[in-house]
Amino acid sequence: MKLGDLSLAQLRQRLADNDLALRTGPFVTRIQSPMLQVAEGLLRLYAEFPLDTGEFRDFHVRVGPPSGLRRWLRPQINFWYDDHSPFKPLPANHAFALLEWGLNWCVAGHAHHYLMLHAAVLEKNGRAVVLPGDPGAGKSTLTAALMLSGWRLLSDEITLVDRDDGLLVGLARPVSLKNASIDIIQRAFPDAVIGAPAYDTHKGTVAHLKPSADSVARVGEKARPAWVVFPRWREGSTARLSPHSRADALLHTASHAFNYSLLGGLGFELNAALMDACTCHDFEYSNLDDALRVFAELAA
Repeated sequence: MKLGDLSLAQLRQRLADNDLALRTGPFVTRIQSPMLQVAEGLLRLYAEFPLDTGEFRDFHVRVGPPSGLRRWLRPQINFWYDDHSPFKPLPANHAFALLEWGLNWCVAGHAHHYLMLHAAVLEKNGRAVVLPGDPGAGKSTLTAALMLSGWRLLSDEITLVDRDDGLLVGLARPVSLKNASIDIIQRAFPDAVIGAPAYDTHKGTVAHLKPSADSVARVGEKARPAWVVFPRWREGSTARLSPHSRADALLHTASHAFNYSLLGGLGFELNAALMDACTCHDFEYSNLDDALRVFAELAA
């Protein structure tokens, strides 16, 4: 059964009853929330994801108003993981964005059976590209455009490297778009399904893009790494790839990993093997059509 098989009323009831277990790649999360915004966001962006009927849950999370006067005088929202709240309360209209950030936090803080890199990852023709990116580099915009142009999304935020075989594991959750990227993607891809924006967050305006049906349907397929590409949006630049040293890429991904030091020697071995399997590039772009052409040639 898929989440989209539920009506909005049925979904709200299951969220209220703590009876919704959502599978996203290798993880199952039980989600509880009384918030209409959470139910609407899930129905809009997670309709193709399966509901899990097994006994085991990786994460138990809740999104709802905190107790006390703030609940009524200045509506706020909070996120709980096993009844522990790792974040400060946010304005109530940030409920779905907070759920997404909370789910990222759950994976990044607990899934140590993978090496976890802060990078997007997509696959085409059996080969995957890893896209590390600093804030403002245009990583999520490029990730969204590639997915909407036929690449299979594995993840927008967290690259999962399997400890047993070094292959990349998919999550296929929604892509987080920020500020100008929201309008850029909507204009370039009018049929893209984007959730309601959350304004005035610590990242500005945030909205989430629905993953492609193919990405969700094939989420269980691991991908073989082929490229590590460091994107950088630069106004007026021509879309082009240039060589990036493997040694520098190794240092960058290690310093931006969620659990590299925790894994110790195994973290180094997995990251080094990833770099050995890939060619590494810098990528500058200003025009999405030109960027997509370069990546189509890369994957040909």
